[in-house]
Amino acid sequence: MALHWLLALVIVVMFGVGVYMTDLPFSPQRLKLYNWHKWAGVTFLALTAVRLLWRATHRPPALPAAIAQAMPEWQTRAYHATHHLMYLLFFAVPLMGWAYSSAAGFPIVWFGQMPLPDLLPVNKELAELIKPLHKMLALALMTLAGLHAGAAIKHQWVDRDGLLSRMMPGRS
Repeated sequence: MALHWLLALVIVVMFGVGVYMTDLPFSPQRLKLYNWHKWAGVTFLALTAVRLLWRATHRPPALPAAIAQAMPEWQTRAYHATHHLMYLLFFAVPLMGWAYSSAAGFPIVWFGQMPLPDLLPVNKELAELIKPLHKMLALALMTLAGLHAGAAIKHQWVDRDGLLSRMMPGRS
C-alpha cells in the first residue's frame, strides 16, 4: 500500500516537473530540474522493480465478492488491462527517458554521486526520435493513472462499495 501511494505521488510530481521544465529557457534552474527529473526517474524505476517483486510474492487480496459480482465484465477487463498497461509504462517511461538522455549525450549521475551506464551510444538523430516517445508514453501513463483514480473515486462515491477504502492507510 505504501509503495502504491509513493509511486502515485512520484508520478504526479515528475509529470508536473517534466511539463514545467521543458518550457524553461536554458538556465541553471532548468539544468537542476532536468537532473532532479532524471534522479527521480531512476528512483521510480527502482521502486517499480521493488513493487513488481512484492506483487509477484504477495498477491493482492481478491475483490470482495459483492463488488466482483456487481461489476460488469467490461469493467473487470478494463481493471486488469489498466493495471497491466500501467506496470508496462512504469518501466517504459523512465527507460525511454534514460535512453533519450544517453542518446543525447547527457549522462545520468544518480543524485550527483553514482554515474549510471548509458543505455545507448550518443546519437543526436536517435535522441530526437526518442524524445517525443518519452513524452507520449508519459502522457499515456498520466491518462491511465487518471482513469485508475477516477474509477476508484467512482467506486467510492457513486457505487458506494468501499473499494477505495481498501487502499487507504489505517484501514482495518
